[in-house]
Amino acid sequence: MASVTFPSGAAGSDSPPGATPGHPGLLRGLRGVGRQSLLPGHCTQPEGIWSAALNGDLGRVKYLIQKAADPSQPDSAGYTALHYASRNGHYAVCQFLLESGAKCDAQTHGGATALHRASYCGHTDIARLLLSHGSNPRLVDADGMTSLHKAAEKGHVDICSLLLQHSPALKAVRDRKARLACDLLPGNSDLRDLLAG
Repeated sequence: MASVTFPSGAAGSDSPPGATPGHPGLLRGLRGVGRQSLLPGHCTQPEGIWSAALNGDLGRVKYLIQKAADPSQPDSAGYTALHYASRNGHYAVCQFLLESGAKCDAQTHGGATALHRASYCGHTDIARLLLSHGSNPRLVDADGMTSLHKAAEKGHVDICSLLLQHSPALKAVRDRKARLACDLLPGNSDLRDLLAG
């Protein structure tokens, strides 16, 4: 496998420009990509759409989709552009990807959906958008966690309420460690009442 060198100003010798920690799939997906393809104006699909979505670059995402990029193309860990945009709170990018046919319930190798990512990161508007496009809040990741588990784990009251409006039965779903969403709460009593009731 070829080594990758990044232009000066990159986030570090092992990270592409704009990459953030916690995105191993994006980094693995970029391995073997030549230096030229990472320079502005040279980023190609699929790696271009992942980094554009990660960084909220709507213009670049639109350009790549117009050039026949697949909005649901996964990286080597199964993350799609919608996963990256949902995680980082880029509403306009999420909306455009969904309108362009991105699969709202695509799952990573670990089972995470874009709704899992938005719920965990506290992006209520994106969670609402995903649900309005048919995202299934009952899907579980490899740990058996639903989006409600992920939102509860971080204490996101608004997202928990939104998810329960769509699927009240989520309260009774246990993860692989037999935990309910209310068992993961960081100590928020208002949220505990919402999830336990």
